[in-house]
Amino acid sequence: MLIISDKNLKSLNIKRRVKKILTKQKLGKSNLVIVIGGDGFMLQTLKKNKNTNKVFYGINSGNYGFLMNKFSSKNLSKFILKAKLINISPLEMTVYTQNMIKKSLAINEVSILRQSRQAANLQIKNNNKNIIKKLVSDGVLVSTPAGSTAYNLSVNGPILNLNSKKISIAPISAFRPRRWAGKIVSNKSRVVISNLNVKKRPISAVADNVEVRNVKKVNIRVHQKLKFNLLYDKNIS
Repeated sequence: MLIISDKNLKSLNIKRRVKKILTKQKLGKSNLVIVIGGDGFMLQTLKKNKNTNKVFYGINSGNYGFLMNKFSSKNLSKFILKAKLINISPLEMTVYTQNMIKKSLAINEVSILRQSRQAANLQIKNNNKNIIKKLVSDGVLVSTPAGSTAYNLSVNGPILNLNSKKISIAPISAFRPRRWAGKIVSNKSRVVISNLNVKKRPISAVADNVEVRNVKKVNIRVHQKLKFNLLYDKNIS
């Protein structure tokens, strides 16, 4: 078992208390990683351990803590032993520019953003079927359930249950059509976003924090073979 935490004082204080509690008891979970921090620290930890079979139990010391559990000094061992397992898969972004093709993973979301003062002109497809032929906006987000409470929520996208098997497509400041609120699609979808005006209205694509500029087209799908194992208290929805 491994216990890691963010570097802020609250996280370090909880880490000391967790170590004290768990040294008295043997949980018998050698592949267990207890992660103390906020959602951002959990995402960072998951990416560092993407090729392992570790199981992660998060303890929240941040703000919202959508991916985390509440700290309970009284029931910590009990909660860990009886926690339910949920698997989450990241998005795989394949970006096409004039000069290259680049792939990146996103646990939270892929953001398509305008690069200039002019709004982007985007076409969005699910596989070969049009979701919207022309969206004039500041951009669009494709979000996983894990990322649905992050940037997606700030642009009025929906909150998705972690085991919903859905992804969200949400516009950013849609100009035309004004009333288009986005779409929820299956996690088996292949979302294709194309720039309809590459020369005059450049766009960038960002997978969590990896940015590619001057994008012509982006393919986004859930990486079904890559799964992160998260533990949640049974009383958490």
